[in-house]
Amino acid sequence: MPTVAKHPSIKVIGVNGQISLGKQFAGRQVLVEEQEPGVWLVRTATITPDNERWMHEPQAAADLTRASEWAKSNPANDTNVDSVLEKLTNG
Repeated sequence: MPTVAKHPSIKVIGVNGQISLGKQFAGRQVLVEEQEPGVWLVRTATITPDNERWMHEPQAAADLTRASEWAKSNPANDTNVDSVLEKLTNG
């Protein structure tokens, strides 16, 4: 549900073309849309890099969920380490 708009604040665009939105937004990514000359809409956003987009596909999400459930029911242990290493080394 959208929040109610607060009263506008006055910001000054610095000589380098930047404005400060406040420390609470430091490090956040934003979308900036120029709706018309001199009118901008700035929205916080979470950007997914192209090479990570596959993880958000339904099949990948299902596969990751299944793998996570398997890992929970099959906890890692250090038994048989020598035999596993032997198999890996000698094929």
